[in-house]
Amino acid sequence: MGSHENRNIQAIDNPAIDRPIVLVGMMGVGKTSIGRRLAARLHCDFVDADEEIERAAGMSIAEIFEKFGEPYFRDGERRVIARLIEGPPKVIATGGGAFINDETRALILSCARSIWLDADIRILADRVSRRSHRPLLKDRDPVEVLTELGKVRNPLYATADIHIRSDASPHGRTVDNILKALAR
Repeated sequence: MGSHENRNIQAIDNPAIDRPIVLVGMMGVGKTSIGRRLAARLHCDFVDADEEIERAAGMSIAEIFEKFGEPYFRDGERRVIARLIEGPPKVIATGGGAFINDETRALILSCARSIWLDADIRILADRVSRRSHRPLLKDRDPVEVLTELGKVRNPLYATADIHIRSDASPHGRTVDNILKALAR
């Protein structure tokens, strides 16, 4: 293999990032687990916006929703994401509703590379059914909720810089697809 081919393979495996990479998409699509793997491959930090929100508030997202409501949560989420976007480039996983907020979406689109991770509703429903910490799913059918949310959210997610389909295959394949898209 020639040196030119080596450079191309290396560029695909580790594209240079000059600004944050923000993962957006529905709950259960794998933003956190894929984000951790992507950050490791890019040799940069990974931050989960939901974890940062919980740390800043001193309570879980479910508790914030219950105590203060969704509008209060979304405002805090926007402020936390704005803070995370500052500083050296990193990979940031957002909550499923973050990109729906007009101000948060505008900030992400202007200051970061946004990647919409997308998956079939059945895959998402299977994944989110394994955990009970999601306030929007409380006492509801996941397929029904995710279908309703998708009708509103997918057109907004579609404004992201890059669209990557995630399926039931290992997350490593999704990370490979993201790296290829970033190298273009």
